[in-house]
Order: sequence, then structure tokens, then C-alpha cells
Amino acid sequence: MSTRPEPLFPLFAGIDTLDGVGPKVAKALEKIDVTKPRDLIFTLPYSGIDRRRRGSIQGVELPATMTVEVEVGRHLPPATKTRPYRVEVRDAQTTFQLVFFHARGDWLKRQLPTGQRRIVSGKVELFDGIGQMVHPDHILPPDEADDIPNFEPVYPLTAGVTQRVMYRAVQSALARLPEPEEWIDGPLRAQEGWPHWRAAVEAAHHPLSLDELSPTAPARQRLAYDELLAHQLTLALARSALRKGKGIETHGDGRLRRKVLSSLPYSPTGAQERALEEIAADMGRAQRMNRLLQGDVGAGKTLVALMALLVAVEAGGQGVMMAPTEILARQHLEGLRPLAEAAGVVLELLTGRDKGGERAAKLAALKAGDIQILVGTHAVFSRDVAFHDLRLAVIDEQHRFGVAQRMELGAKGRAVDVLVMTATPIPRSLSLAQYGDMDVSVLDEKPPGRKPIATVLVSAGRMDEVVDRLRHAIGEGRQCYWVCPLVEESETLDMTAAEDRFRQLRAALGEGHVGLVHGQMPPRDKDAAMARFVAGESAVLVSTTVIEVGVNVPNASIMVIERAESFGLAQLHQLRGRVGRGEAASTCLLMYQPPLSDGGRRRLEVLRETEDGFRIAEEDLAMRGAGDLIGTAQSGLPKFRVADLERQSALMALAQSDARRLLADDPTLESDRGKAARMLLWLMEQEKAIRLISVG
Repeated sequence: MSTRPEPLFPLFAGIDTLDGVGPKVAKALEKIDVTKPRDLIFTLPYSGIDRRRRGSIQGVELPATMTVEVEVGRHLPPATKTRPYRVEVRDAQTTFQLVFFHARGDWLKRQLPTGQRRIVSGKVELFDGIGQMVHPDHILPPDEADDIPNFEPVYPLTAGVTQRVMYRAVQSALARLPEPEEWIDGPLRAQEGWPHWRAAVEAAHHPLSLDELSPTAPARQRLAYDELLAHQLTLALARSALRKGKGIETHGDGRLRRKVLSSLPYSPTGAQERALEEIAADMGRAQRMNRLLQGDVGAGKTLVALMALLVAVEAGGQGVMMAPTEILARQHLEGLRPLAEAAGVVLELLTGRDKGGERAAKLAALKAGDIQILVGTHAVFSRDVAFHDLRLAVIDEQHRFGVAQRMELGAKGRAVDVLVMTATPIPRSLSLAQYGDMDVSVLDEKPPGRKPIATVLVSAGRMDEVVDRLRHAIGEGRQCYWVCPLVEESETLDMTAAEDRFRQLRAALGEGHVGLVHGQMPPRDKDAAMARFVAGESAVLVSTTVIEVGVNVPNASIMVIERAESFGLAQLHQLRGRVGRGEAASTCLLMYQPPLSDGGRRRLEVLRETEDGFRIAEEDLAMRGAGDLIGTAQSGLPKFRVADLERQSALMALAQSDARRLLADDPTLESDRGKAARMLLWLMEQEKAIRLISVG
């Protein structure tokens, strides 16, 4: 079924086919991502107004929104243009006024003929002891009063669209709803008390009270679940397509891994051993591995990655480890080389910098199988790079490698096992949204010998003390990072802030002691400054946030973060994780500019209280919301119209197990429920999933 099912055609027609939507309104609706009736159906009201009929405005605490039947009395046109036009009206108990600014008298006389009865609805306020309704929202003859709902939904708007236009367009879209077969599992729907799809949409757009607007209302919950289920079905289809690709069974005999472990001064943590078992078992299966290794700063992901690569080498194959930047690729190389040497394994680096004869020699060695583990950047994917027998790709994920790229890696025709590593602890609901197509191993213990980092809050006024403290630490041979504030999304301003601070610190601490790195520097200068710091030639590295990702300098034991309140929690946690990697006790100084906002204070306090990245991530999600947390633009995080990832994380987990179960029972979606699920995928515009089924 690779064409859209006919019952959905009316929902995918032009938005201008709806009542009251002309070219101007259609253009305005585009701003809130509404381009067809389907989008309007999933744009739910966020609030509501009680418009139930009352007998009188008397005895009600004002101001209040009221709907009453009145008899129209005299018209009081304004004496001057700047004054309002007033109309006296009488309800069952008292008299009050309807007030209009810039009104046309002839129009008002037609709307409100003296002596006739009308239903009026709007906000009533007391002014000089007289009740006034300024610009009523509704004025209708009593026989049309049913047009005013008892509880009127309030929709999100954009310039050029009024509530009335929106309401009318939505009603017109609702008239087109099909009655699809049920795609939710019967027992689950009964247990949750969810209505059928069409009834749920109708109920969500016609709430009877504020309770029915909450994410926990059955109709809303059901519609949220539909979105999450469609998303998880897409991920599950991607996962099974990847698994269908025949994998290679890779069984290592453990000899190289034993050599590495015996060369280490400590034993792996329980979490590392567990992750290694899961990975080795996956590599030994005939299906391709697609696993995420999630670990907090300093949880020891590198060791796990190397052990996985060694399984490939033990089996006579090769492994590749990809990093997002050259600095990180070199770091992986430095971290892995001594361990690889202990096992007698040949490890090489390939980046965009390799040119000419050197590059040709590496490529020849790779093709011949002489290089067993390759570390590199995306350059590893160039056309001319050929492996002798590639078994495993480890991708160091700094969020720049979404589902699409993971699928692309699979499409290279190599049945390679894939292990993605991320150092950002992600709350479960988000990791399911982002990595639902993968199996997950979590490293939630710190290796022995990792010392806690003392985290201190310091007001910006105490800058001199901080500089003194650095002078003292440098005297003891220690190193320090100094991270400059984030300046309003502007890299040039970021750069100036960093350069100013660099000059001040150089004047205070001595010429040769201070290095500088920022985003605007040519890569070569940046690498050179980093290299000097890594080699211990400079004692203080002033930088913008360039350094948060993966940098490893064990001798650095102080981290100063200026204007810490302007950073997100996860980012502060990542930055702090750059210290505490060596023998010395480490400190992270969070410098803030008073007065702190409540959110800013809460963030800094959470950081002071805990080093547990998962707890920090959950807090961050609660405080900032899902899109901000991962920067939705590059996160591969879907945009949901109804579902709320923060409040409905349990639904996401349910949707994942449901989707996987449905596909296990019915891989091509041919059963009754499977066919209904296809309709859901079309409705939710999951074209990628639909392609996967038609290919499958």
C-alpha cells in the first residue's frame, strides 16, 4: 500500500477548502504549521471559556465572562468621535451597558434593535457602579443561541486569525473525519478507557470543562498515544529492516580482551561488564547489532568500545571508531593506543588531513587487513575507503548522527554491527523518542578511583579571589579550564568575550601560562592551542564551549565557568566532567551574576547537589522541555502536536513495547490491526515507515 488511503483524502486537501479560510487566512495559518485539514485536527484547544447561560449579571463576582439573555433598550451614540457608543440592555434582574469603540451606528442598530431580545456573551466589568460588557464576543437572536457552546474552546492563534475563524475552520475539518478501523490493541484501549479515534478527536475539540483540556483526559491521552505509536512503529520498522539485513556472526575467543584487562590497574565496573556481555552476545547473532551505549561523563565508555572492537579483531575482522571532530578522533586514538598495544593490535588514524602517499599507504593497509582498528572522522565513509573485513562500527554520537544516518550506514551494503556511544545521559522518554530503533546498554556506575568534584557557587564580584586561587594552583603545577559566557547566540561576541578574558588572565598570570580556543579560530590554531594545553605547556585554557565534548586532560583539576546561569544543566554537567580525571582533587567554580532568576538558581543548586548525570537530565527535562534539551533542530527528535514528552513518558514506553510486539506478530502489517496501523502511519505522515513496509 504505497498510496494514501482514500478515506484520508479530505484531510489532506488544501486548507483553503475549509469554511471561512481564504488565501489570507491560509497564509497566516502556515505560520503555525497548519497547511491542510489534518493539521488543524491535531491543533487542539489549550484553554476554554465557560459560556453557560445565566439569568442575570447580578450577584456574580465581577469581572467575569457571562452569557445572558437581554432586552435591548436605548442606544446612546457618542457625543464626540473619541467616546464609545453605548447600548442599554436589561437582563432578568438588572440593567447594564454594551460598549463599542469606533463602532458604526447603523450596523449596531441592525444588530441590536431596541425592544428586541438578544443573547449576549462577553466579559462584564463594573465601571462607576454600572455593569459594562465591552465589545461582546457574541450577539445572537435567541433562536440561534445554540451556536454558542456551553464551554468554548480557545485555540492557539497567529496574527490574522481570530478565534471565530479558527473555530469555524476546525468545525469544517471535523465534518470530514473518517471512521477508521481501530489500530490500538483492544485490551489496552479497554484498560485505559480510551474512546475510538473519531470520538476522541470530537471530544478533544468540544471540551465540556477545564479537566477535559488536561493531558490526562482520556481523549487527549488517546490522541497522544496515537502519535507516539506511529513514531515508535516507524522506529521499529527501521529496526527490523536493519535486522533483516543479514548480519555476520562475530565470535571472539577472548584472548585479546584478557590481555587488555590484565594490563589495567583496576577491574571493570559491574555496569561495564554487563554492557560488554550484551554487546558480545549481539555481535554473535546472525542479525545486525544496532545498540546504544549510554554512559555518564567518566563512566568508562572508551574501554567498553575497545573491548567490542577487540571482539571483531579476535574473530579475524576489523573495527572502526568514528568521532564527530578531528580533535576527538585524535583523543580516541591516544586513549585506545596504549590499550591496543597491550593486546598487540594495529590501530591507525584516518582524517581529512591525510593526503597523498601517506593516505594511499593507510588505505592499502586497511584493504589488506593489516590495520585492525581504524579511528577516524566522517572521512572514513569516503568512497575510496575499503576494508578487508569490517565487522563493527562504533560511532561517538555527539547527537549529530540521527536515525537517517544510522540507516545510511546500514545501506552501505556492509552488514556491519553498529554501536553508538553517547556521553549525554538522556531521560528515558527522550531516549525512546530518539533511539527507539536501538537496543540500549547503560553505564550507570563510575569506575573506581574517580574522585568526586567539589562544585562551588561564586558570585562574579569575587573574580579577584578566583584569579588568586588559580595563581596558587598553577604554582603547584596544576591546570585549569576557564569557560567564557555564552553571549546571545552570537559567535563574534562570544569570541570578543573570550579574547578579553584571555588578555586579562595573561596579564595577571604571566604570558606563557594562558592559551585560548574559540569557535572562530582556524582549525589548525585551535588544535595547536589544545595540543599545548594537553602537553602541559600552558596552564590555563580560556575557551568558549568548544571544549565540552570529550576533551581529556588528566592534569586539569579546576574548571571555572563564567555566567554559569546562562548555560543549560546538561551542558554544565558536561563541562564539569572535563576535570576530575586525574589524581588531584578537582573543583568546579560556577561563577554567576547576581541576582539569579529562580530557574538559574535551581540549575546551579542541582549541579552542586549531584554528579549523577541521569538525575541531572531528568531535572533538565522538567525545567526546560524536550525541544530545548537537545536543541530540536539537530536532535532528530520528532515534533509532536499532541503528545507531551515530559508528562507522558510512560506512554512512550508503552508505545514502544506495543509497536515492537505488533511487528513481531505481523511484520508486514497484513492483519486487521496491521492494516489499521498502516492507516495510522499515513495519517501521521510517517512516509519513511510506509516506504519500509512496501520495501519489506
